[in-house]
Amino acid sequence: MTTFNNEQYEMALADWANCCANYQVIQQLIPTNFVFELTPDQIDWLKNTNDNKNFCTEIGVYSDKLVLILCPLDNKGLKIPVTEHPYTFLAELKSDLTLMEKQEFIVVKNAVLSQELCNIDHNSNMYLPVSNVPIMDQDKALAAIESWRTEGMTWFYMECSEFKGSRIFKKFLVPAEDLTPMKDNLSGIVCSFGLKFSDIYQRTLVTLIFISQYQENLESNGVSSQTISNTYDWSQPCPPICNI
Repeated sequence: MTTFNNEQYEMALADWANCCANYQVIQQLIPTNFVFELTPDQIDWLKNTNDNKNFCTEIGVYSDKLVLILCPLDNKGLKIPVTEHPYTFLAELKSDLTLMEKQEFIVVKNAVLSQELCNIDHNSNMYLPVSNVPIMDQDKALAAIESWRTEGMTWFYMECSEFKGSRIFKKFLVPAEDLTPMKDNLSGIVCSFGLKFSDIYQRTLVTLIFISQYQENLESNGVSSQTISNTYDWSQPCPPICNI
């Protein structure tokens, strides 16, 4: 597991902050078809250290590359002091990325026979699938990722030229359940940037989309009336949503 010490961690954060007003530098740092990939040991470290319903990912620059740094939170939502800071580089995907969403429905049919065995009543009800984990509609995830790929640099250009980079993300608040896999054979998690319009802020914001990868295709394992997906909930960028 690749980690920063405290000094390297602070320097990586400072280097990204210094880049945010420079569009030409950002162009070199962030190809919009690149992603972050989290390994199982990084995921386990964060799950064992984090003590909150959310966790934090911070953005830095190291060796002239963009990095995603994992930061656990305590039960009050404050960063837990640690001596090692796991990170991963923004890089090209090693293989094709599969987004999977499977919905299963339950249809319940009832019939009533009289004492004379006459059909006196019958009905049919369909139960829509529900989910007990925070998942994202696959079409919305694909649209957000595609928007980032085609319009991400336009977004950066506007932020750099009109706002001097002051509104560009420094960190993200992520639901901790995004690290909870649907199956045991998790091989890693891919984190892709996406663009999503915020009704509250009335502008387009950048988000991180977490996609679990498995050694085999994700299956339902016989669970009915559920939505099963490997694409998880939206993360919140800071700025503007700086409640970390």
